[in-house]
Amino acid sequence: MKDDQQPISRKAFMEELERYRKGSVTRRHFLGVTGLGTAMAVMGGSLPRMARAQDIGNRVVLATWPNYHDPADFDAFTDKTGAYTQVNVFGSNEEMLAKIQAGGSGWDVFVPTNYAIPTYVDAGLIEPLDLSKIPNYDPASYDPRFAEAGTIDGTVYGVPKNWGTTGIAFNSSKTGGVVDSWKTFFDGARDQFDGRVMVHDYQLTTIGNALVYHGFSFNSVDPAELAKAEELLIDVKPHLYAISSDYQPSMRNGDAWLTMCWTGDGKQMNTDMPEIGFALGKEGGEIWSDYYAIPKDAPHKDAAYALINFLLDPEVNAREALAHGYPVADARTNALLPQELLDDPIIYPAAEALSPLEFGAAVTLTDPNRAELMARFKSA
Repeated sequence: MKDDQQPISRKAFMEELERYRKGSVTRRHFLGVTGLGTAMAVMGGSLPRMARAQDIGNRVVLATWPNYHDPADFDAFTDKTGAYTQVNVFGSNEEMLAKIQAGGSGWDVFVPTNYAIPTYVDAGLIEPLDLSKIPNYDPASYDPRFAEAGTIDGTVYGVPKNWGTTGIAFNSSKTGGVVDSWKTFFDGARDQFDGRVMVHDYQLTTIGNALVYHGFSFNSVDPAELAKAEELLIDVKPHLYAISSDYQPSMRNGDAWLTMCWTGDGKQMNTDMPEIGFALGKEGGEIWSDYYAIPKDAPHKDAAYALINFLLDPEVNAREALAHGYPVADARTNALLPQELLDDPIIYPAAEALSPLEFGAAVTLTDPNRAELMARFKSA
């Protein structure tokens, strides 16, 4: 017991337990602070929670995308299980794949995009999921367009997190209005928006949107078409503000006026700064879906299943959606969201705006010509 004789809270107990496990405090300190040395009442109230925490370990490592979660939900997961969530942020599927291929990533859960999953399966790098350990996943509740890529040859390797689009975020106070065309985006970078435009550090979208500029498929691997995309990108590069997938800070402080942008980032910026708008390129572009998955060599698989199941709880998922602004494919979660969010054209664009968009194709992840093109563009 503490000096004031008040029982220690569950959160404080778990914090002290974690310090003891790490060797930061002595056994005497742990027993004294928690009261386990003298107060059986505290033992009776706390030990069941400690047992649950030990069942899944004391941490889980998540590899994910920028601005893609509500940190409060990770705190809630710790309160519920005793396991701390360590978050590693990446800017591209290529980065994630390279890290896992190198081995020893230490990840328990990662968030691949639809087109990357076949590559992980072919390379034997991804765990077939035991859905009995994810009872919050109800396949019948999901829009199949945003769930089917997680299943390969009848085996489920990923369960849906979110879906979205890749469009254009623009500061209308600087651009003079809406920018909803990749032609305006790239031509403007070399003209009226010189030095104020950002593109992703991500070959799929940066090359893909350069292809769309020329009227080609977002997923093209045709050498002649890639050559045209490269010519455009090399010409544009000296006029760019930056090549980065972490574009929110520069857009918010006014250094950048235009950027390639994912749905949720567009919504987050628009909510805080209404002058920053989001539009889909009318020529086409990307529609995507992301998944929760487990690497084959995940060191804490029980914790991985527990985290995925927790985040797919419809109430938790609704809190996530309210925080990050990405659309959810789970009808149970959407039923909990405010109607104004479901009617928001950034998050849920009209069907006609989605029709020109393409899901990324698996071949783009491993095509050497696209990889080499991106490398030349970045080093030019």
